[in-house]
Amino acid sequence: MKPVKSSLFNMIMAMTVVSVCSAASIGYVYQKTKEPIEASKTMKISKAIEEMVGNFDNKPFDERTALSGGDLELYPARENGTITSVAIKSYSNNGFGGKIELIIGILMDGTVTGYKIIQQNETPGLGTKITENKFSEQFVGLNAHDDNFELSKNGGEIDALTGATISSNAVVEAVKKAVTAYKKFAGGAGNDQ
Repeated sequence: MKPVKSSLFNMIMAMTVVSVCSAASIGYVYQKTKEPIEASKTMKISKAIEEMVGNFDNKPFDERTALSGGDLELYPARENGTITSVAIKSYSNNGFGGKIELIIGILMDGTVTGYKIIQQNETPGLGTKITENKFSEQFVGLNAHDDNFELSKNGGEIDALTGATISSNAVVEAVKKAVTAYKKFAGGAGNDQ
């Protein structure tokens, strides 16, 4: 068999075949993994909600409501039909590694029960400390109506992580968004839902 002569046309054809095969492979893998990835995200959010809202007899994830034009989601936790607390999925795009998403729990009296990070790409050993109790416990017990959700250097209640001020600021930003959304929800809906 005669070797194929190298020409511009042959190179373009070879690159086209390789590109089409690669695109088809990537598309196939995406379709096969799309549902399991979504199921995993839903499970992660559901577990975080359970950790943040305490006792409930409904399915908060199934009752989620979009807030702030769809940027945030609120998950009401009910006992005997009365909302006792809410979990709010919030975010900040200003983390050192980009977007940070978290679930924050707030009792209907405004008391924060904590937060759980569900997505982050912060620097290991520095920014990832936003997931540790030493940092997150500073938010527990703060009240949405009474406390200042700012870093202490800005006159607030929260001490920034050493070497990870950007990550700390991003968490505070996400929590503040959730607190603002909670106040609007509690002011308009309260326990009547």
